[in-house]
Amino acid sequence: MRHVISATVQNVPGVLAHVSGMLASRGYNIDSLAVGETEDRGFSRMTFVLRGDDRMLDQVRRQLEKIVTVVRVDDISSRNYVERDLMLLKVSAPAGPTRSHVKELAEIFRGRIVDVAADSVVVEISGTEKKIEGFIELMRPLGILELVRTGRIAMVRGSPPTREVTEAADGARPADAAAETDSFA
Repeated sequence: MRHVISATVQNVPGVLAHVSGMLASRGYNIDSLAVGETEDRGFSRMTFVLRGDDRMLDQVRRQLEKIVTVVRVDDISSRNYVERDLMLLKVSAPAGPTRSHVKELAEIFRGRIVDVAADSVVVEISGTEKKIEGFIELMRPLGILELVRTGRIAMVRGSPPTREVTEAADGARPADAAAETDSFA
């Protein structure tokens, strides 16, 4: 089972290494990881995607809560959330019909061309994992020269923000919520 975990951490040097090292040392593979500053500069949000059963998820949550710099941990995969990924893709596209084809496909996928060279273009696309994967498959026959993606970022829909969180300080557990899919992707 795929789990999307959001952890609020203190914005201090070494916290990323500490968290990722803890997961690696216990044999957990991270499918995706993104870290960025929150609305409060003193904190960062780590969003990671792991695959495993509920027992594994509970172990990961408990281990994360033991890390001093981790403030909150939330498994948002059981809640209604928005998830996005960002990709830059450089594809072989000399001027002419191939470049026009790439431009049309980028527009269909709500992407945009962010750089043009004599024999290639760089396309920026954000969206769900399925959307990104679909665009990659359409570009493969044209000759992908380079590809880079961010990790997934996710946020619970509605307000208040992340109310049902696991607080490391008091040991509260998230309330069960009905799983819903991202139907607006």
